Amino acid sequence: MTALSLSKSLRLGALALSVLAVASCSSLTGKSVAVTKTGDNPAPMVVPEGTEPDDVVIGRREHPRIIAAYGGVYSDREAEIMVARIVGRLLAAANQPNAQFQVTILDTSEVNAFALPGGYIYVTRGILALASDTSELAAVLAHEIAHVTLRHARARTDKTRTTQIVDRVITGIFGGDTSTDATANRTRESLAAFGQQQELEADREGIKFAGKAGFDPQAAARFLGVMSRFATFSAGENAGNNGFLSSHPSTPQRIQKAMETAQQMFGTAPVGETDRAGYMAAISGLAFGDSPSQGSIVGNRFIQSGSKFTFTVPQGYTLQTAQSAVVGVAGDGEAVRFDSADVQPNMPLTDYLKSGWIAGLKSETVTSHTYNGIEMASGLAQTEQWFFRVAVMRLDGAVYRFIFAAKADSQRFAAGADATIKSFRRAEAGDLNQIRKLSMRVVTAKAGDTADKLAAQMSGVPGGRDLFYILNNLYPGDPVKVGERYKVVGPN
Repeated sequence: MTALSLSKSLRLGALALSVLAVASCSSLTGKSVAVTKTGDNPAPMVVPEGTEPDDVVIGRREHPRIIAAYGGVYSDREAEIMVARIVGRLLAAANQPNAQFQVTILDTSEVNAFALPGGYIYVTRGILALASDTSELAAVLAHEIAHVTLRHARARTDKTRTTQIVDRVITGIFGGDTSTDATANRTRESLAAFGQQQELEADREGIKFAGKAGFDPQAAARFLGVMSRFATFSAGENAGNNGFLSSHPSTPQRIQKAMETAQQMFGTAPVGETDRAGYMAAISGLAFGDSPSQGSIVGNRFIQSGSKFTFTVPQGYTLQTAQSAVVGVAGDGEAVRFDSADVQPNMPLTDYLKSGWIAGLKSETVTSHTYNGIEMASGLAQTEQWFFRVAVMRLDGAVYRFIFAAKADSQRFAAGADATIKSFRRAEAGDLNQIRKLSMRVVTAKAGDTADKLAAQMSGVPGGRDLFYILNNLYPGDPVKVGERYKVVGPN
């Protein structure tokens, strides 16, 4: 995330405690095509071979936290059935015919996929949008299944258990209780990401599973290339924190290695299923970009249609959503983070500000006030390298927070923070009408069509032309095939 790349101090200083509201969960059993609503249901009765009892406990405990941290479950019957069928084939190829993996599609635009001990696998709708055929999605799923069968997920959890670094960091910055800090848990997860050798092992094993299952084994290298292009595009567009792109870097060496592995195992001749047409049919209508239920960005405004509030950041800030928070970045080294916090209803906001969740707070600066009929409190904090302006507000029982960070305080910085805080208000009908919902459409190329002509259908989407080429794994000058299906993003 651009906001969190300014420096280590800003990354840590701008972290905040996220409220995780557990959502109902739609999941798939890997062995069959059945799609079930699991919610609080137990973990699968049959789990990957070699799984230890506490692996199931770990997976069951973390599952609702993952669901909440990534925006809930994305429900799409066609996509769910497709994923279930792919997983069933991969399990057989992985010599796990009786195992059940619980696969969940997460409702976020992040390009991410990961696994937990006990057979829990997650893919985002961002992954579904980026893949172009069943073999590419199979490559992602096979990679994650490989992490589980190779016991990488357990090793990562063990690493998380033993490390004390995160606890010291969170305690040092916030002075808070890390055992109840959801952001600390997410940071632990990040620090415990798979190592390079584990990724390469999972690449190799995943390619083997996918090829044995009858999918195109070259798809892994192909999709790694698309991810690399999308990572570059996202960085240029300040498009948020794509965890899979940072923890699964698509380096040229890794792409080449995946290609060589596929050729060594299955030869150089094209083999295996791609089923581009079937895949395109399954993702037609897929939601694209930020989910309105998680909030929408319109210029320099954030509009939350669910809780019905809005605020505006100063000109010069680029807003982006990222994992239960909204982050704004200014080109001159300033940043703002907006999120929510779990605060007792009877606790005054001034007391909450002083409760020790942020380091360097100057207690004498804490004041209470009301803007737009909303109860608020604000104050100043300072660490060795950063100056913070902090504000909290209570709306309909929920508490939200602004954390503004800059290298030093200034009149302009203070004015921008003050204007943003005062802009926080209830959303009206006119605000909600500005929200645009984007979705994936599948179009069939006709005689006379060119890539640029199809890309023009995305002219209303920021970076639409470049995004069209990436989504369809094309380059400028490439021809389109008459009768072939292509992905186009536009308003619903």
